[in-house]
Amino acid sequence: MIERSNNGYPRPVTAEPTRWLSEAERQTWLTWIFASRLFWEELERDLQREAGMPFGYYDILVMLSESPDRRLRMSDLADCTQSSRSRLSHAVTRLEALGWVRRERCADDKRGAEAVLTDAGFEALAAAAPLHVESVRRHLFDVLTPEQLAQLGEVSSALLEHLLPLVAERGDGRPAQFERARGVRGHNGDGA
Repeated sequence: MIERSNNGYPRPVTAEPTRWLSEAERQTWLTWIFASRLFWEELERDLQREAGMPFGYYDILVMLSESPDRRLRMSDLADCTQSSRSRLSHAVTRLEALGWVRRERCADDKRGAEAVLTDAGFEALAAAAPLHVESVRRHLFDVLTPEQLAQLGEVSSALLEHLLPLVAERGDGRPAQFERARGVRGHNGDGA
C-alpha cells in the first residue's frame, strides 16, 4: 500500500519499521556517493579537455563500435547508454553534424531507426580511447592497491548481481547489452 507523505511524494506503508543507516553505514554511503560523483566529474573533465567530447558522446561511440556492423537501434542505444530517447536523439543529431554517426532506417522495421558509427566516428573514438583509458588509470587503478581493486571488483559484481535482475524485470535491455559487453575487451585489451 502507498500513502502520500506531507511533501506529496508516495511512501510505502509497511508494518516494518524503517531500517535507518547506522553512523558507519551513513559514512560509507556518503563517502561512496561523493567519491563516485567526483570520479565521474574528473573523467568527464579529462575527456572534454583532452579529446574535445563529453563522456556521453564517447559512450555512444563505444556502444556502436562494439555492436555488430557498428550499428544499433536508437531505442537499444538509449538503453545501453542509460539515456532517455529524446536525450539520445539530441546527442545523435550532434554526432551526425560532426560526421561521426549517421541514422538509417531499420531494415526489419521501417518505423525504427538505427544509429551507425561512421569511419570518421571510429577514428574519433580511436583517438579519444587512449586519453580516456589514461584518465581511468590515473583516477582509479593507480590510486588503489591490487587488493582494493579486487575488492572493488567483488563489490561491483555483487551490486550488479542484485541490480540487473531488477532492471530486467522492467523490460529494460541493459542487462542483455551488459552481458554482451562483458565479453568484449577494450581497444587495447584494457576493457575501458
